[in-house]
Formats: sequence, C-alpha cells, structure tokens
Amino acid sequence: MAAALHRALEERPPGGATRWTRLNHRGGSVSLLAGPALAAAVTATSRSPWPVAAVSGLGAGAVGAYDDLVGTGGARGFRGHVAALRGGTVTTGLVKVAGIGAAGLLAAAALRRRPGDVLVDGALIAGTANLLNLLDLRPGRALKVGTLVAVVSGEVGVAGACAALLPADLGERTMLGDTGANALGAVLGAAVADRLPRRGARMAVLAAVAALTAASEVVSFSAVIDRTPVLRRLDQLGRRP
Repeated sequence: MAAALHRALEERPPGGATRWTRLNHRGGSVSLLAGPALAAAVTATSRSPWPVAAVSGLGAGAVGAYDDLVGTGGARGFRGHVAALRGGTVTTGLVKVAGIGAAGLLAAAALRRRPGDVLVDGALIAGTANLLNLLDLRPGRALKVGTLVAVVSGEVGVAGACAALLPADLGERTMLGDTGANALGAVLGAAVADRLPRRGARMAVLAAVAALTAASEVVSFSAVIDRTPVLRRLDQLGRRP
C-alpha cells in the first residue's frame, strides 16, 4: 500500500515536484513524497482503534507537512524554537510542536481512559512522534527504528509499510521529512499506549522517550551512532558508501 501510494504521488505530486524536493545530508536532491504516502499507509494499517490511529497518524502527519512545506529550518531543536519565540517569532516548528501535542491528547482521549492516563498517553504519542523525526537525519534510520518498534508492538502492517519504502530511502531517492517521520512516530506511540494496560509501564516508556529527546538537545545522535560499532553497522546497513 505504501509503495503504491508513493508511486501515485510521484506521478501527480501535489503542487508540483519542486515543492516536495529537498537536499539531503550529502547535498543531493531527494523527494519528500514518501512522507505523505507513509502517513496514510501507517494510519490505514495500524491495529489501534481507528479514531486513535487516524487522529495520531493523520494529525501528526498534517502538522509535519505544514513544517515541511512552509518552514525555513532556521531554528533547530526545542531550545531554538523557544529562543525564536522570545524574540517575537513563532516558528513553524513551534506550531508543529503544539499541533502534535494536541493530536496526541485527542488520540489519547479516544482510548477512553482516566484523565491522568490521557495526559501520559498524549505525551507518549507526541513524544514518540518527535523522537522519530529526530532520527530522520540519515537514510533509512527512522524507517529501520520504526520497523523494529512496529514488530515489537505487533504492528505488522506498519512494519510492512516501513519496509516497502526503505529501499528508496536507503538509496537516497526519498526521505520521510516531518510528514512521514512524525506520523510514523505518532502511530507507534499510540500503539504502545494502546497495548500497555498499566500506567506505570507507559510512564517508563515515556521517560525513556523524554530522556532521548532531552539528550538530543546537547549531543548528536549521528555522532553517538558513529562512535558505537554495533549501532554504526546497523545504521550503515543498506546505505550507499
């Protein structure tokens, strides 16, 4: 499904192909159209209740698309967006953070739990959406992590969607962008929230997500991966030299 959607979008790119073309880490041109294809595919194939999957996947994907298409990329990281806000500028990234947070809370509310659970689950969904986006800095990285988490959480359809788009991502013909990475992370976060019945277990996962996100503000994930032999081999697997 994901591959078919991607082909259809490539044949008729909304607004023209140039609108969806960006430069990757090597400075080469890649298409962001895999992002909306993945967002639609993971939403449709998720095993979470339909309202939860739709709000998390399509909601996070929509605000991610806004940042992809409108954002300038000037401010980086949460601290960068806050600094811009103090200077009187509301960045598209900050709008995205607020939008994903709202989508996370709405999706969590659809799980019909107590108010305390909604806050935990909403933060987990939004946090996972952001974390997957932080990983989308090298070819295939976000999709590899997404496939692993999807398999562990029983999201076979989501894993299949990631696998279908992985070759083009590794070949540096496409990248997920905020649209795809945010949607994938949100759907996976919703799946974890849905499958873990104990609030304590969900809080533990949320703590891990928060710790990794905080670490990204002071250290480079890419640098850490490059210094760790096992992680470096996994990260390089399938990539161009």
